[in-house]
Amino acid sequence: MALNLDYPDGATPLTAEELEGLIPAHITTRGELNAWEARNVLKAEQWLLARRRGDILTPAFVRRLHQRMFDETWRWAGIFRNTEKNIGADPAHIAPRLSDLCEDVKAQLVHKSQPLDEIAARFHHRLVSIHPFANGNGRHTRLMTDLLLISNGAARFTWGEDALIDEGEVRARYIAALRAADARDYAPLFEFVRSGSAGR
Repeated sequence: MALNLDYPDGATPLTAEELEGLIPAHITTRGELNAWEARNVLKAEQWLLARRRGDILTPAFVRRLHQRMFDETWRWAGIFRNTEKNIGADPAHIAPRLSDLCEDVKAQLVHKSQPLDEIAARFHHRLVSIHPFANGNGRHTRLMTDLLLISNGAARFTWGEDALIDEGEVRARYIAALRAADARDYAPLFEFVRSGSAGR
C-alpha cells in the first residue's frame, strides 16, 4: 500500500526514496505514522532514562539518539540526510555544523555565558536549523534539548504542553517562534519553551 502523507506547516516533505525506507508495511496515513513513531520515541526515552549518558554534546550521540528514536520506523534512522530540504544545511555541511554546535554549547556551559534556559533554547534553534535527518528533526531536537537541561540539573522544557506534531494553535506558536529566531529575535522562543498550552 502507498503511504499518503499530508504535511503540517513547517514539516519537511520526504522524497520517494526516503519513503521507501519505511519499515512497517501496514502504515498508509500520517496518523498511523505518528502513532507508530510515538511508540518508537517513547522506547527511546525509556532507554535514555535507564542508562548513564556521558557526553551528549557529540555528533555521535546526536546520531545515536535519532537512531534509537526511529529505529523501528525508518531504515535510515540515525543517518544524516543526503537530500536538500525546505529547511536545513546543505547535506555536505551537516557534520561540520553539528560539530561546531556541540563545541560552542560546551563552551557556553563551561563559561556560563548565558542562563541555561537561553543556552538550551538557542541550541534547539540551531539544531533545528541544521536539520540533520530526513524526518523527525523536531521531536529529536526537543528531546536533545530536554536532555541537555536534565544533564545540567534543570527541568525539561514544557514546549507549550503539546506534542507539536499535528496542526494547531500551539504548533503555530512554536513555528512562529522558530521563524522569529531565524531573524535573531529569540524572545518568542524563550517564552514558548516554558509556556503552557494556554500560552502562559
